[in-house]
Amino acid sequence: MANLKGLASIVSGLRVERTNLATQLERVDAALSVLGKNGGRPALSASARKRISLAQKARWAKRATEDQARKMKPKRSMSASARRKIAAAQRARWAKVKALQKKAA
Repeated sequence: MANLKGLASIVSGLRVERTNLATQLERVDAALSVLGKNGGRPALSASARKRISLAQKARWAKRATEDQARKMKPKRSMSASARRKIAAAQRARWAKVKALQKKAA
């Protein structure tokens, strides 16, 4: 019996919550319907859309030419002696690490 009373109170609480949510949804729907009538963007004319489209295409073309110019720069390269120095330094670092590992083992 105690379970039935507890269950009944839970069900009634859920019904109250559902009615509260339903009223809130009605208010939101009303607000949306009001905003739907007055809100939003006005339609653009065909000539305005064309001007915007051409301006955007010009921006894209400008960026593409800038990217192309950036790619055309010569790449830097290292001299053979610089590479040898770096390789020797790296071999020395690895030798040091391996020596420490041998020492620890």
